Amino acid sequence: MKKILEVRNLKVHFELSSGLFKAKKVVHAVDGVNFNVFEGETLGIVGESGCGKSSLARALCGLNKITSGSALFNGIDLAKASSTQWDEVHKQMQFIFQDPVAALDPRMTVAEIIAEPLITLYPQMKQTEVMEKVFATMKLVGLSKNQVNRYPQEFSGGQCQRIGIARALILEPKVLICDESVSALDVSIKAQIINLLQELQQKLKLTILFISHDLGVIKHICNRILVMYLGNIMELGEKKTIYSNPLHPYTKALLSAVPVANPELEKTKVVQLLEGELPSPVNPPRGCVFNTRCPIAVEECRATRPIEKIVHEHSVSCFKVN
Repeated sequence: MKKILEVRNLKVHFELSSGLFKAKKVVHAVDGVNFNVFEGETLGIVGESGCGKSSLARALCGLNKITSGSALFNGIDLAKASSTQWDEVHKQMQFIFQDPVAALDPRMTVAEIIAEPLITLYPQMKQTEVMEKVFATMKLVGLSKNQVNRYPQEFSGGQCQRIGIARALILEPKVLICDESVSALDVSIKAQIINLLQELQQKLKLTILFISHDLGVIKHICNRILVMYLGNIMELGEKKTIYSNPLHPYTKALLSAVPVANPELEKTKVVQLLEGELPSPVNPPRGCVFNTRCPIAVEECRATRPIEKIVHEHSVSCFKVN
């Protein structure tokens, strides 16, 4: 498969404001991640809230500044991209936000919202061409052209998310980054949006980065899964192997908490509870960042950060996995 995005030792750090004579504190939101994204796949990025999923996604779209490392997309290093290069990136890579209502300007009509990226990046395009593309994109996501002059507050959450998807698709991108894009929706509407994304992926040959804390949704929509904890990658592999044979203790704990459809199996399954709270990204633990909550941690885990290694077709960061 063709590589469309190559991320190497990527870091996203934020400085916290402090007193005049106090040392500056730094949030290690993403702390040196390595992975590839391949054309046409859906890569799921999972982990607890605060693990760096959204910070990573926003950095890849230019919404957060990359502190160091590289992210190569179509020959452009996103860590060093100029504003002109970012315009080219945004034609090929678009972002779908978590809250579909908050992501839409209530003062703009549906037509204005969907057309905005097109008008911004292609200012010479004629108004008739713009509206033709708006109508075609609305049809693609299941919206009627007679809704074009309505405002976001007149729509349900699911319809607002369709508008957000249409806004992203108007530029005909190759990559969609979906940051918890269905978490704010109820179950039935969530299923509709997931099915829509899958249909669009097949029809438009899209590559999708799907960020979620919901492992049930991830299992349904993704080809490969990347597990993050405190800004680091714990495990990366094909969906089938991750779910059938998780290797990292953190992945095992996450998957053990997923409900099972069979009531009898649900009664007998063992949930691996993680003790303690997620450490602060301002002061991450030495060695393996998971060592403070890991049930099998040894002294080596507390002293040295593990290097990613390939075990049973997984990439895993753990000294205890062989």
